[in-house]
Amino acid sequence: MDNILDLTKENIQQVVDASMQQLVVMVFWAQPQPQSVAMVQTLEQIATQNAGRFVLAKVNCETELEIANYFRIQALPTTLVLDKGQPIDGFAGQQDAAQVNAMLEKHLPPLWKLQLEQAKAVLGLSQVSDEDLATVTVLLKDAHASSNQNAEVTLMLADVYLMQAELALAQSLLETIGLADQDSYYQSLKAKLTLALDAADTPEIRALQQQLANEPQNLVLLLELSKALHAAHREEEALEHLYAVLLKDLTAENGKVKQLFMEILTAIGQGNALANQYRRKLYSLLY
Repeated sequence: MDNILDLTKENIQQVVDASMQQLVVMVFWAQPQPQSVAMVQTLEQIATQNAGRFVLAKVNCETELEIANYFRIQALPTTLVLDKGQPIDGFAGQQDAAQVNAMLEKHLPPLWKLQLEQAKAVLGLSQVSDEDLATVTVLLKDAHASSNQNAEVTLMLADVYLMQAELALAQSLLETIGLADQDSYYQSLKAKLTLALDAADTPEIRALQQQLANEPQNLVLLLELSKALHAAHREEEALEHLYAVLLKDLTAENGKVKQLFMEILTAIGQGNALANQYRRKLYSLLY
């Protein structure tokens, strides 16, 4: 259903049914009345800004007088808020956007809940692409911040990070989950993380770590280890190894250490928190 529509006798039952799941705002208006037209325009702007949070149903009382009579409308414009088929709030006359928003915020679900539902819808698709996962990550990161790290959001974000092989990020989120929220979903994510970490701990990496421990000044080994860690999606470990060298010498191994450091940052991506953290560290050394 569109989030802005004209209410008629033909679709009124559909709108009432929609109000069982989502808030519906009804505005009763008439074209000859400037106040009515202005109120409709204000509500349309608010509905567009809050797409997905409620449905705006416009009732033209010149053509849908029967609906207006059913709701006992005495003056135009009149705005009603419907929840589960029943009016729960409203006002007669014209109000500005700030007044309308103040009223709606008393009844609308928090934006983070909408973002969570949008993320669930995307993840519920039969095929989820890398672009879909990137979209979901943005939604869930916003929801995570605005919901004060709600446990359900945190778990879903950790799940998405596991799908993207961002193991360090997933692990850090799972470590914030309290005992009360360590449900079956949490346990399944912990199991996924353990398997992913085991898979990332390859014989090649273990061998290179042992060799580097024996030859800590061997930068060729360090570069090989960093590349292997990056290939296993253990970017934080790779960056930390390289940064420790750059702290002492920005031109180490003829600039190859810095070059690999930058290549890993580029591969991780601009919006990645880990990349941003280590990019700032490098800039502090450069400038």
